Amino acid sequence: MKWMGVNQIREKYLSFFEEKGHLRLPSFSLIPQNDKSLLLINAGMAPLKPYFTGQQIPPRRRVTTCQKCIRTGDIERVGKTARHATFFEMLGNFSFGDYFKESAIPWAWEFVTNVLEIPKDKLYVTIYLDDDEAYNIWVNKTDIDPKRIFRLGKEDNFWEIGQGPCGPCSEIHFDRGEGKINTLEEFLKAGEEDRVIEFWNLVFTQFDKDENGNYNRLQNPNIDTGMGLERIATIMQGVNSIFDIDTMKNILNEVCRISNTTYKNDSKKDVSLRLITDHIRSVTFMVSDGILPSNEGRGYVLRRLLRRAARHGKLLGVNRTFLWELCDVVIENSRDAYPQLEEKKDYIKKVIKLEEERFDETIDQGMIILNQYIDDLRKEGKDILSGANTFKLYDTYGFPLELTIEILDEQGMKVDIDGFNEEMKMQRERARAAREETNYMGTEMDIYMTLPAEITTKFSGYTDTKSEGKVLVIVSNGDVVDMANEGDDVSVILDNTSFYAEMGGQIGDRGYLIGNGFKVEVFDCKKTANDKVIHVGKVIEGSIKVNSIVSTVVDRDRRLDIARNHTATHLLHAALRKILGNHVEQSGSRVSYDRLRFDFTHFEAISYEDLRRIENMVNEKILEGLDVKTIETTIDEAKNMGAMALFGEKYGNIVRVVKAGEFSIELCGGTHVSNTSTLGLFKIISEGGVAAGIRRIEAVTGKGALNYVENLENTLKNTALALKTQINDIVRRAEALIQEVKDKDKEIENLKSKMALGSLQQIIDSAKDIKGIKVAVACLELDADALRELGDRLRDKLGKSAVVLANVKDGKVTFIAMASKDAVASGIHAGNLVKEVAKITGGGGGGRPDMAQAGGKDTSKVTQALESVYSIIENMIK
Repeated sequence: MKWMGVNQIREKYLSFFEEKGHLRLPSFSLIPQNDKSLLLINAGMAPLKPYFTGQQIPPRRRVTTCQKCIRTGDIERVGKTARHATFFEMLGNFSFGDYFKESAIPWAWEFVTNVLEIPKDKLYVTIYLDDDEAYNIWVNKTDIDPKRIFRLGKEDNFWEIGQGPCGPCSEIHFDRGEGKINTLEEFLKAGEEDRVIEFWNLVFTQFDKDENGNYNRLQNPNIDTGMGLERIATIMQGVNSIFDIDTMKNILNEVCRISNTTYKNDSKKDVSLRLITDHIRSVTFMVSDGILPSNEGRGYVLRRLLRRAARHGKLLGVNRTFLWELCDVVIENSRDAYPQLEEKKDYIKKVIKLEEERFDETIDQGMIILNQYIDDLRKEGKDILSGANTFKLYDTYGFPLELTIEILDEQGMKVDIDGFNEEMKMQRERARAAREETNYMGTEMDIYMTLPAEITTKFSGYTDTKSEGKVLVIVSNGDVVDMANEGDDVSVILDNTSFYAEMGGQIGDRGYLIGNGFKVEVFDCKKTANDKVIHVGKVIEGSIKVNSIVSTVVDRDRRLDIARNHTATHLLHAALRKILGNHVEQSGSRVSYDRLRFDFTHFEAISYEDLRRIENMVNEKILEGLDVKTIETTIDEAKNMGAMALFGEKYGNIVRVVKAGEFSIELCGGTHVSNTSTLGLFKIISEGGVAAGIRRIEAVTGKGALNYVENLENTLKNTALALKTQINDIVRRAEALIQEVKDKDKEIENLKSKMALGSLQQIIDSAKDIKGIKVAVACLELDADALRELGDRLRDKLGKSAVVLANVKDGKVTFIAMASKDAVASGIHAGNLVKEVAKITGGGGGGRPDMAQAGGKDTSKVTQALESVYSIIENMIK
């Protein structure tokens, strides 16, 4: 058996099955597409489920993949064992109604024994208890010793999840020990002792389990196999731990270098080294697939992994951001198999570094509070942190629950999880109550869901804002009715309409439905969950009846304003990608008549210069007068054209492509102008963050841009009048006034300092003598610099002394503590002193033995805090 690296094994596997007629597919994204049952892809077959269920036609009936996967079920064990990991790669070969056991078994044996050259006397096979078909194929179509085949029951060798497709499986095992295993009992014991490890599972999906528990034979059985790449690598490299295989070792060695730590020298540090090595792989691949840190869903998984790794870095003594540096090794290991890692390298590193920096801020603030809670629990003789305090750490300070649990566990304490969950539940209920608004459709949503599938509406409004349709359904006052009269609120469904229903971020049209003797004003047009197009409005003339013929008349000017803004989002998207990078992807939009809102992935605020470049690029394309064309084509042809698609959006076989010259090509079902010149002007009015890694730009075009410029002009004129100057002199005049204010503020501070120095003797006179140390405290209206200056003077005047001064400003407290050299020699530590004092006001801080600073929040306790100085110092003196 020859030594093989991870990348070599992967390529040999995929090439082997390509030669067997399989289509090699690249790994799917870690983000499941159209599968709400999964948060992250956790198995090789998970992205292929639509092919197994028949929902989609596979590109070929034989497929092979190496799929990146993430599982966090055993996250607490990662680092503590040699085999648990959150990230892994799964090799697989699949048959969708093509070959079955007669090919899957011999090919698996051929690959293991001929390609990998694993000795046959090191291999054992398990099959399902009564799967004689598999047994006979193993015996007759391979040269395995039949005595090396063991039969196991449903728990071990039968794959099923509730109802649906299922079947027996056969597993290949490697023996890391010496001597032959002769009996099933010996084999099971060897498995428990980790002498024998399973590394390849062949699942034979041949049954369909019905609701009564019957197993019905499938007409077209499938093959689903899975072999963990890291596990087979441990076998090929003769190591017992996944952390000793080549790719993992490369990362682990770099962690050791950065932390100046030696692996396998300290069991506690080894846990941190292994955890960081695993987690940085997960984090790197997740970010490359477009996942960003957040407090929900897969974004929270990413944040949790990243912050666990960062904290374990601190346990190793790394008190700076460093995880982003490890990405280089991860990417170097895997860039040939996953080229997008190299393409997004800079983006990945920036996202990780930014999150590390945020975590540093979070953990510093949160640790002060948590340590205070721990001290309080010890004083009270308790070992369980309340759910309320745990939730406060999580909700107010952004301190992860898992981190609180870990830190308390290290202190021999626990968290009241039930109490935390109850607090979380109450918060969600409060949020839900705050969000609740009356939905104009009310309980009518249930009605629409019961309407037959045959009730559909054709949209004919791309080319004209007027059309003709037949009334199919009228809903009024929560009921389906045959007729509605003047004054009634209605929702109308037609067989054909020129009204655009809100979709893809574009708001719905307004206008009128006009028929023989009646008129309905349409306030909005919506699409329900089951694709019913609803014209929401009010009967303003006559009576509307089912089967009436109506003219659909859309507000043309409003539609044009919306179209301008929608085309602008496409131009903006293209400009963002060209200037900021290809990592930019749309994550949401709102296209209205008066403005547009565009959300996109990006890791930091956009500079003023880049915003101007983006705005100028869009305006250049407007001035160029690019033709905007729409093309209906297949999804594959659209992708070949370079059309951008929204991730997670469902597209049929035929899609609509919107092209603005060659500058922008996107899949889109919305309405657009025919030429970019129609936009007139594009102005960005705001840019900001809406979530971690998500930025938002708001902009205006056409009439909205004109109004924006007019308002700016009026503001400038009014400002110039207020400053008694000309428009072109506003900046100089404002700067001069600001400088005047600064000068006055400085004068005021100088006066305050003089007043404080005037009371210097008063503070000296009030100083108390505690065991030979003069202790002075005072609360003064001075800034931090002035407090320090006064503290220095007091210390010099008092001799052997300790001084604590406070200032209250803007609802916050600042403390300055100072100690003379001889006071420090007597046991006084200014850093520890000010830390204890600030605690009383709900704050914290620290510093050197001779000088320190702290902050607090509760201004009502400043006097109490200063009074505590005397007793704290008395306890400090040696």
